[in-house]
Amino acid sequence: MLLDIRYTKCQNSFAMDKNSRDPVHCWLVWGKAFHAAAKYLYAGLEETGIDDTDFRILEVLLNKGPLPVNTIGPKVHLTPGSISTAVDRLVEKGLVSRVESSEDRRVRVVSLTAKGKKLIAPIFRKHAAEIRKVFADASPKELRALETTLKKIGKRAESLGTGVNPKCLSPR
Repeated sequence: MLLDIRYTKCQNSFAMDKNSRDPVHCWLVWGKAFHAAAKYLYAGLEETGIDDTDFRILEVLLNKGPLPVNTIGPKVHLTPGSISTAVDRLVEKGLVSRVESSEDRRVRVVSLTAKGKKLIAPIFRKHAAEIRKVFADASPKELRALETTLKKIGKRAESLGTGVNPKCLSPR
């Protein structure tokens, strides 16, 4: 059972309230739910034989179509060096192709190959079905409200502009 943690000014200690809707409590619930869902979903991905990085790149190309390398990195939360290395690996495996843009020779556009699409399409369908299982107890109205709330929180956090890299906050 998750408990709300509130700071008590006069004693500099914690007071617990399991019925609170305090932001700290929401953060703890959100984190616990995310980690439980991620553990389940990533276990399913491990069975496919492709790692998380390759999955994210192949998935974004499947759903967004061909993209410049420098556009893919931020979408899948990879640095320029990491996305370049990952794309090189996927090119070597024959899963993606990389060609110069016809409009700007400095830009390299990455596309799924037929082999890449054949690999990622069924993996993504299965992954999406697993995500639907995780969210099965939420109604469409609850899902819309959750999405709206999470977008609001994300935009607020972004606007605070702390300069902290979120990857530094997650345990390895």
